[in-house]
Amino acid sequence: MQVACLVSGGVDSSVALALLKEQGHEPVAFYLKVWMEDDMLMGDCPWQEDVDYVCQVADALQVKVEIVSMQREYWESVVDYTLREVSSGRTPNPDMMCNKLIKFGAFYNKWGKDFTAIATGHYGKLISDESGRIHLHLGKDRVKDQTYFLSQMSYEQLSRCLFPLGDLTKKEVRNHAKKLKLPNADRPDSQGICFLGKINFRDFLKKYVGEKKGCIIEQRTGKVLGQHHGIWFFTIGQRNGLDLSGGPWFVIDKNPQENIVYVAHGYDPQEVYVNRIRLANFNWINPPTRSDRHTDATENYKVEVGAKDLKNLRALERIHFKIRHTPQLSEGTLREMASGEYLLLPKDKIAGVAKGQFGVIYQDEECLGGGVIS
Repeated sequence: MQVACLVSGGVDSSVALALLKEQGHEPVAFYLKVWMEDDMLMGDCPWQEDVDYVCQVADALQVKVEIVSMQREYWESVVDYTLREVSSGRTPNPDMMCNKLIKFGAFYNKWGKDFTAIATGHYGKLISDESGRIHLHLGKDRVKDQTYFLSQMSYEQLSRCLFPLGDLTKKEVRNHAKKLKLPNADRPDSQGICFLGKINFRDFLKKYVGEKKGCIIEQRTGKVLGQHHGIWFFTIGQRNGLDLSGGPWFVIDKNPQENIVYVAHGYDPQEVYVNRIRLANFNWINPPTRSDRHTDATENYKVEVGAKDLKNLRALERIHFKIRHTPQLSEGTLREMASGEYLLLPKDKIAGVAKGQFGVIYQDEECLGGGVIS
C-alpha cells in the first residue's frame, strides 16, 4: 500500500522508510520544514544537514522524497502553545503537541489523505485485537520507547499509523542501517526541542518571552535566597542554573502571579515529593472496559479529594504511569472525579511533578492515554 513516511534525516526514520519498502509497501518520504527562519537566532540554517541526509537516504533506497513547508501551522499549533505555557509558569511538551497537531494532524489533512497510512520512526507498537481494534503498546526498546509522546493522539489518528520500529531495539536499528549502508547509520541522535534545532531553549525564551526579575525563596523558611530573571527559565525538579550558594537547591514550585521561584535544600528534599497528581483534559486512546478494572472509591478517598468531588467517583486499579519520558513506569491508581479531571495516586511518592507536563497511563503493556498535569 502507499505510505507517507515522515523522515527527519536521523537513523530511526530512515530505517523505518527502508523497512516499509522491504515489507512491500510503496513509501514516499516527507520531510516537514517546521523551523523558524529568524536570523536573530539562527544565523546559518542548522537544518540543511538534515535535508541533505534525507535526500541521500531516499536516493539510496530509490524512494521519492518531498520537502513540505509547515512553518505557519507549526508556529500556530506548537510554538504558540509553548510560549503560552511557559509564560504561565507551566512546563510544556512541544513534541507531544507536534505529534497530535502536526505530524498526524495538519500533515494528514493537507497531504496524508492521499495515502493509506502515515509511518514514522517512533518506538512503539500498534497491536490489533480480535475485533480489529488498534491498541498502542510499549516498544521492544524500553529506553527508546516513545509511547509517552504518542499518548495525546486520538484513536482515529493511531488507526491510520504505522510504526515499523516497534519490534526493534536501537542497536538493531543501527545494525540494519549499517547493513543497508545508509549514510546516516552512525549519525548521533538529535537532542532538544524539535522546532529549535541547535538553538538554545533559554535564548529562545529570552527573545520571545523576555525577562522579569523576581525572588527565589526557600519554601520551608520563607527566606529570600536570590533573584531570577523569569519563572519560565525554570522547571520543577531543576537543580542547575539557580546560582545559589550552599547547595544543592531544587526548584519545587513556582508562583506566576507573584513571579516567585520556590526552592528546597538538600540532595533528596521531601518537598519535591507528592502523593497526588491531578490530570485535566484526559485523552483516552482506548478506555478500559472490563468491569474488574473499576471499583467504587467513594468511601476510601474522601480525604484525598474532598466531599464535593465524590459524585460518581470510580477507580482504575493497578495501573502504571509516567510523568515524563523515561524508561521506568511507576505504579498507582487512577480515580475519576466528578469535575471531569482524574486523580492519579502513586503507590510511592514521586518527585519532579511539573504542571503542564503529562501523566500517561499504562495497563500492562498498553498505553491507554493521558492528561495534562494540572
